[in-house]
Amino acid sequence: MPRHEFQTIADAALALETGSVTAIALVEEALARMAEGEGPTVFTAVHAKSARDSALAMDQLRLVGRHPSRFAGIPITIKDLYDEAGHITQAGSIARDASAPAGATAPVVTRLQRQGFVVLGRTNMTEFAFSGLGVNPHYGTPKSPWDRQTGRLPGGSSSGAAVAAADGMGFGGLGTDTGGSCRIPAALCGVVGFKPTARRVPITGVLPLSPSLDSVGPLARSVACCHVLDAIIAGAEEVAVLPELSLAGLRFGVLHNVVEEGMEGEVAQPYARALALLEAAGARLVDITLPELERIPGINAKGGLTASEAYAWHRELIASDGPRYDPRILKRIARGEHMSAADYLGVVEARAGIIAEAAAHTAPFDAVLCPTVPLAPPAIAAVEEESEYNRINMLLLRNTSIANFLDRCAISLPCHLPGEAPAGLMLMGEAMGDAKLLAIAAAVERLLEV
Repeated sequence: MPRHEFQTIADAALALETGSVTAIALVEEALARMAEGEGPTVFTAVHAKSARDSALAMDQLRLVGRHPSRFAGIPITIKDLYDEAGHITQAGSIARDASAPAGATAPVVTRLQRQGFVVLGRTNMTEFAFSGLGVNPHYGTPKSPWDRQTGRLPGGSSSGAAVAAADGMGFGGLGTDTGGSCRIPAALCGVVGFKPTARRVPITGVLPLSPSLDSVGPLARSVACCHVLDAIIAGAEEVAVLPELSLAGLRFGVLHNVVEEGMEGEVAQPYARALALLEAAGARLVDITLPELERIPGINAKGGLTASEAYAWHRELIASDGPRYDPRILKRIARGEHMSAADYLGVVEARAGIIAEAAAHTAPFDAVLCPTVPLAPPAIAAVEEESEYNRINMLLLRNTSIANFLDRCAISLPCHLPGEAPAGLMLMGEAMGDAKLLAIAAAVERLLEV
């Protein structure tokens, strides 16, 4: 089968419109990629028959001018955290093998299908989304595209979504982001990952980790692809074109405290290069510190919102099937058992105060910049020991979790050169400033691609 060179949703939509490719050809090509390389580890379930049937239907509708949108027939993926009617929502776990299949499909998935997108299958993930590494002992760990001979971490928890996007298994996919789970794998796999302001996109039908922090977001090969998927899952019937912004005159706060600690040279070099390019393009870069960030670890010391809310959901399943959990994930969830109601309410109150402080400090800026993660993709073997698992996990989550705690939108863009280890540049916007952030990110992406 010939391999096409369509990289983006826009490329595929134009090719479908002009008749230079069919939906079934795009799906067959994606399925072929999914059967080789990392494919078998990337997916926990492949919907080959329904994907082919949907693609053929979209081709027939297109022939008579009745296709639902210009995206009809474009293949995508969804994380193994989304309900699909008739399928068990495994969430990367074997502890849910006996669970009933979902009775309804998550609204965000339905919105994409209504536009004609074709779901290829369910992507692998960290069990129950509770780690930034992407390691899964039940279904295997997909490798980052970089240095596959060594075998590098893909990042998590949306590991399969990132590797699928990087390897051309569809044109993007849905992940989730509670502490960085779209942006960490995007950074380690060299793709784009977007975390919207949480309240913009419904989490109904998505197995929860921490409802106070959970966000539904896309991973794909370009900002424009993420924009399309985000607009649709947020409820848009028509996807507006991203405006082309000039970077000249934009004000960026370059964050230094917390986020640069322990940064490796393989990340520091492309990050510094990206900042230099922005300054040369006329953007105004202002060095900033946010002292309130120093208080977040203390606020979360007993487990924070994530452990307490995760334990509330998991306690019955742990009682019946706890031994089937990855013990490292089980230990993280179990921290929530010992949090009192007073502890929980204290975190909620402290978070509200820090959100207000940070909003005042960042108000003068169009976006805040920092490295997405401070590390190049570590070897999978490096996290076999629990102490290193925990250390590297905390490092990978540290920068990205800031946006979740602050209730902001944020995006990770690749900023490395070909041949270099993948590195991510994170842009953080204001709460509900998603449209502005995506437009800025698209302009930064153009600059970095030159």
